[in-house]
Amino acid sequence: MHDDVEYPMGTPTFARPTLLNSCAMAATAAEASFRVPYPNSMTRQSRIIALDERGRDLSSAQLAQQLTQWQQEGRDVTFVIGGADGLDPDFVKRADLVLSFSPLTWPHQMVRIMLAEQLYRTTTILSGHPYHRGD
Repeated sequence: MHDDVEYPMGTPTFARPTLLNSCAMAATAAEASFRVPYPNSMTRQSRIIALDERGRDLSSAQLAQQLTQWQQEGRDVTFVIGGADGLDPDFVKRADLVLSFSPLTWPHQMVRIMLAEQLYRTTTILSGHPYHRGD
């Protein structure tokens, strides 16, 4: 399942993520935490970013740099947010990047908000907008 969202004209493609809810794709609650199939919206050529508490910590500037590189390669990016018990370890191993927002466990909807903010921040970093006041 993914969201059909309309983005403002001129929004960079990397700031138009495909968000997959692993819980909605599973047949049973037991499967929800582990089974993430490749739905039609997620091609095998898409860069997969698994959001997981055990992932890498990146600064906003580092995330902007990585997303820019993938954009220049012409690759789609798909963010996958796990259920309450996380993602299948085999799926996480196949991800191009395993990203952590914190070692804490966050509610699914909160992670979506945090991801949206980071994508906005990435756009402002790349455009030189003063919203991001990092290093």
